[in-house]
Amino acid sequence: MLTSKTSSRIKVYYEVTKPKIWYLLVFTAFGAAFTAQNLYDVEVSPLTWILLIGSVTAGSAAANTLTNYNDRDIDAIMDRTRDRPIPSKRIYPAEKALYFGLILAAISLAASFAINIWAGLFMAFGLVDNILVYSKLLKRRSQSNIVLGGFSGGAPALIGYVAVTLTNWELGLVMAGLVFLWIPLHIWSLALHIKDDYAKAKIPMLPVVNSEKTSVRVIAGTTLMMVLFSIVPFFMNVFHEVYLYTAMASGAIMFALSIWLLVKPTEKASWTVFKFSSPYLAILFIGLMVDSAL
Repeated sequence: MLTSKTSSRIKVYYEVTKPKIWYLLVFTAFGAAFTAQNLYDVEVSPLTWILLIGSVTAGSAAANTLTNYNDRDIDAIMDRTRDRPIPSKRIYPAEKALYFGLILAAISLAASFAINIWAGLFMAFGLVDNILVYSKLLKRRSQSNIVLGGFSGGAPALIGYVAVTLTNWELGLVMAGLVFLWIPLHIWSLALHIKDDYAKAKIPMLPVVNSEKTSVRVIAGTTLMMVLFSIVPFFMNVFHEVYLYTAMASGAIMFALSIWLLVKPTEKASWTVFKFSSPYLAILFIGLMVDSAL
């Protein structure tokens, strides 16, 4: 039986992995694999499922832990993040989080390469893009940080796809593209909501270095791109109307919210766009899975 101290320590290390983020990324990996399995009538072994879910969970958790380590100084400045495990010294010294993240990264690479070489390479790419390109090189230097660092967000979907099949790569890339286009919409709407916090930490997010008018226009434009791109899978001749109607209905809501933000750029509007964006991505992948099973 775990002692209260051990249980508390486990909760803290669990928290530093940002589970709300990796829940969704693991879901996209599962959704891509499930969809590919149904479309191409491939029987996926229990071991492959275990390796897939385990590797993407460990990889996403590793990336979040190591970016938390990289960001420990700015997290201590921002009101939204100052209570995270590292700046609040619930994990101390900070190097403990570094070692934990590196162990998770090693596990993710071992598990993904055990699936196949492509899964391992996409995992390595995702880790490098998120931890080094986004967090270490671009986050404090460029407003394009979340765009160039967003490629890593599509990696789990690609890993899920190649775990099942290495044919028709364009479908796997399209599913990864859904996540890639979703990330700026998701993060920029949050950044608009707490732009003063980012400004205080001198992070050049879109709303910090541009006017509010420009920012909401970019968010609305990005949302439109995402909504239009979400319909692309239907025209690949492997899905039915179920996915099309799902993408159109959820996309209409997402775009309507971005127009609301464009017309009335309030904190409530930006927060609503941010909060709906995660269910929106999940709905798209649910649509893919359901349609592929028909």
